[in-house]
Amino acid sequence: MNLQAISDRLDIQQKMTDYATAIDRRDFDALDAVFTPDAFIDYTAMGGIKGDYATVKAWLSETLPKFPAYLHMIGNIDIRLEGDVATSRIICFNPMVIDVPERERQVMFFGLWYHDRWVRTTQGWRLHERIEEKCFEHNVPGGINAGPTD
Repeated sequence: MNLQAISDRLDIQQKMTDYATAIDRRDFDALDAVFTPDAFIDYTAMGGIKGDYATVKAWLSETLPKFPAYLHMIGNIDIRLEGDVATSRIICFNPMVIDVPERERQVMFFGLWYHDRWVRTTQGWRLHERIEEKCFEHNVPGGINAGPTD
């Protein structure tokens, strides 16, 4: 592996962390430094929406504050470089606290993979496509859409 490949991998890996940090801090404007303006995002596997970056960013800023607490722990990072484009696959463990009517708060647990396509820009690597793949869910209250169960 040459120095450019090492640098590219570290930049992409940092952007993965920047994504999780922005989401968990509810700093949705920080996602502008992670995604390309024309990025496509598909969160439907876990019950979310799909669409262009601006639409999904607005949805995140409306939806996620409804949850009292959550986090995104990522790992098993697999990055494949091909010049000025790259693909990656990472796992995410995502516990989320939810207020259940007439009950105490409940913690739901989600496991998923992110399948990503990256492009090199003048500002460094940016996500151009992110697609979620569901692995599991646990302790999700009835009536909550957490995506397909196959």
